[in-house]
Amino acid sequence: MQPLAQIFAVIIFLLMFAVIIVNKWPRYVPALAGGAFTILIVFLIIMKSPATIWKVLNFGQITQLAFWVPGHHPLESVGVNWQTIIFIGGMMVMVEGLGKVGFFRWLCLYVARLVKFKVVAILIAFTLLAGFVAMFIDSITVLLFFAMVTIELARLMKFDPVPIIIAEIFAANVGGAATMAGDPPNIIIGTALGYSFSDFLLNTGLIAWVGMLVAVGYFWLVFRKTYRTASNQTDIAAQCPSAKEAITNLRLFIVFIVIFLLVIVLLITHAQTGISVALIGVIAAGLTLACAYKHTQVIIRRIDWQTLVFFFGLFICVSGLEQTGALQTLAVWIRRVSGGSLVAVITIILWVSAFASAVVDNIPFAATMIPVIKSLAAYGLPLPPLAWTLALGTDIGGNGTPIGASANVVGIAIAEKEGYKISWGRYLRYALPAMILVVGICWVMLILRYAR
Repeated sequence: MQPLAQIFAVIIFLLMFAVIIVNKWPRYVPALAGGAFTILIVFLIIMKSPATIWKVLNFGQITQLAFWVPGHHPLESVGVNWQTIIFIGGMMVMVEGLGKVGFFRWLCLYVARLVKFKVVAILIAFTLLAGFVAMFIDSITVLLFFAMVTIELARLMKFDPVPIIIAEIFAANVGGAATMAGDPPNIIIGTALGYSFSDFLLNTGLIAWVGMLVAVGYFWLVFRKTYRTASNQTDIAAQCPSAKEAITNLRLFIVFIVIFLLVIVLLITHAQTGISVALIGVIAAGLTLACAYKHTQVIIRRIDWQTLVFFFGLFICVSGLEQTGALQTLAVWIRRVSGGSLVAVITIILWVSAFASAVVDNIPFAATMIPVIKSLAAYGLPLPPLAWTLALGTDIGGNGTPIGASANVVGIAIAEKEGYKISWGRYLRYALPAMILVVGICWVMLILRYAR
């Protein structure tokens, strides 16, 4: 019965993946359908185990004090990862509040004025800024605001915004790799394996930012000729909106920045304070809604509920692979191929993650690989280097194609909506070589740091 359950779990998962890639429906639809079929066919009909369903849905964990305040003991995550869903939902509320008061537009306009509206300087500054902001806020949100401000400046200054948007997409994904809160794959990895914000910062942070600086240099070399003749008008400051004009409510603007800084402090120190990231997400949402009580309905309505539902369905599908032992089989194969060598395992996980995440959404891929690296650790390999390798591979590899990460899809969609089409050919010409270059740097640094 178990082999049959494995076969159907794999078929359902691959069909879900295929429908996501086709991109004809919102990705939460195939994820929910895959979750429903996993429960019905794999858990109920084949395994005949209602107990497995309750284990996977994992509702009971939310009612436990240890879920919210685990202390210094890592949380065991089985089935639906509610830590990830609640944390991302809470951060969405806080980010909507920041966006409503004009924080992101203010930040971009302030930096543009700081570099005196020189296009090459805007390219470098916006790339670095997108990477830095993405360490604390999900890359999707970063692109939503950065792409719009870039296009606004491009129309005013008469330059092509596409190269800068491509660089921003790349930077947001690389910057997101530096911390636990930066990219959804990292949130999933951190909450599933019990790693903290500081753990990511001290391990993936340095590697990601070495890659970031190399990427900035690469984009400068590639695009400097494009912008050499671009308009750098000395009187542009008079035509461009001032940063202050972006602020819609000064009082809430200040209050939300304070909340944002508080949440960053809580994230950095949560390993010391013993509170979970789910509780931090609730604090972020609660403070935002309390301070903006007049706008509560608007903020809640603008939350990306579809993404949260997508995570729910995805975790059920991955649990089907895990509960039937399919992922353990994959782990055994990797161990056999690598001969148990950490260098070989890091190489396989990094490059397979990178190229797989370039083709398929990196979120489901990361969720699928977590049980695999846990199984590899059970065979004697150290778990932390495998976790950092998976995070860097999925986050940075997602830059490889226009559909590799959610930030790519959002940035390109905004550009096309505003009349600036980014073709697959143009995107690949610039982003794919940069992805291979940065992943190569990550590989060297991972081997030198963890496998010597």
